[in-house]
Amino acid sequence: MPTQLTGQKMFLAGKWVKSDRTIEVRDPQDNSIIDIVPAASAEDMMNCIEEAKDGAKIAASMPVHERMRIVHAAADYIENHAEKYARTIAREGSKTIREATIEVARCIQTLRISAEEARRIHGETIPFDQMPGSENRVGYFYRFPIGIIGAITPFNDPLNLVAHKVGPAIASGNAIIVKPATVTPLSALLLAEAFAEAGLPSKVLSVITGYGSEIGDVLVTHPAIRMISFTGGLEAGEEISRKAGLKKISMELGSNSPVIVLEDADIEAAVESTVSGSFWAAGQNCLGVQRIYVQESILEAFQEKFVKTTKEYNIGDKQSELTDMGPLITEKEAVRVERMVNEAIEKGAVLLTGGKRNGAFYSPTVLTDVPENCTIAKEEIFGPVVLLYSVSDLDTAIRKSNDVDYGLQAGVFTNDLGKAHKAIAKMDVGGIMINDSSDYRIDAMPFGGTKNSGLGREGIKFAIEEMTEQKVVCFKLSN
Repeated sequence: MPTQLTGQKMFLAGKWVKSDRTIEVRDPQDNSIIDIVPAASAEDMMNCIEEAKDGAKIAASMPVHERMRIVHAAADYIENHAEKYARTIAREGSKTIREATIEVARCIQTLRISAEEARRIHGETIPFDQMPGSENRVGYFYRFPIGIIGAITPFNDPLNLVAHKVGPAIASGNAIIVKPATVTPLSALLLAEAFAEAGLPSKVLSVITGYGSEIGDVLVTHPAIRMISFTGGLEAGEEISRKAGLKKISMELGSNSPVIVLEDADIEAAVESTVSGSFWAAGQNCLGVQRIYVQESILEAFQEKFVKTTKEYNIGDKQSELTDMGPLITEKEAVRVERMVNEAIEKGAVLLTGGKRNGAFYSPTVLTDVPENCTIAKEEIFGPVVLLYSVSDLDTAIRKSNDVDYGLQAGVFTNDLGKAHKAIAKMDVGGIMINDSSDYRIDAMPFGGTKNSGLGREGIKFAIEEMTEQKVVCFKLSN
């Protein structure tokens, strides 16, 4: 029985709006049409920005307790409709229902933390009398909202990564315009629904669906937009940086995440953690494990257990609780991953398991002996493929881990505190997880990377710092 299309509306400055032009939202599992959403025009985006100018004033004037109430109420709404949100994530994207349920729970937490951080946007007193001649001056600085934030979000976490931009923006008194991924807009619209139900004033939040080529440049280049928060690929990030002009830019651009497993590690725990870290959301995860450097004395044991566990992965229907991994977001993406794996095999890599494609599905794949001149060794795979390497010692593992143009997060498995601290000091990444894979994250921590992995930090408190400016106040006292 075909799905009945309801025809979603976009959320333009607090109003649900249709468009004559539409975009089909398809389930990557079978390419069936789930629904349709508006294809906004450049004019729609211009209108949205004009409305957001008023929205920024409204947001800035909201007292902290009201911001907190609204964000908490949005979290309550999602919690009360959690199954609906999870089913939507699992339908429009790549995540299984179990993965989607976890994302919904994280979104709720992201919003609750945002509400609480609203009360902690502090300033500091400044001792002006540290400078001779300023003995009669006292003052402080405080943080104020920057205005309108443009957010561009990816498909792989279509609810929580939007919440990571919307929650801090509203908590800090800003207006925000979200342009969600074209292939996964429904979850972002559901987030807008939650804020509408929570009583967020009109014009503060917009979720505009459409093609980046038609509305992206308007959002990125408009002088009224004071900050762009982007999560996505390096190439798109570089393009945004060139076009944005004089505004704040926060970017999370992906990675090629390494994990080091030393001979004193708990092999069972390392295998369990890195298999999950490699294939969560079909490997379409910026924190996903891509390279594993295993000390040669334990390589055989680790490899045997890793391949065995990988082969036990259940691939299939995303809506089934029994499924471990679903499809990639499109068949085109699966073909891209297939091409990268085939190139590596042609150049001498050994396929230990996987390497098979069926439409948008690509089996969990493990490669070893991958030559360094392969694309897959240096670039982000963003698919269910992991590379195993043998290393003689920690120094070699650190050197090889750093030998890419990315540096988001890394993992190190060891029970030697000295070796752990050496890795912490020497690895060029934004986060390092000891006895966890690179995939570990909580929503309250600072999140971002070095090199081509991005600019700035997300994580609610740290996003709020990016979304606010400091204003200095100084009183000259009379004698």
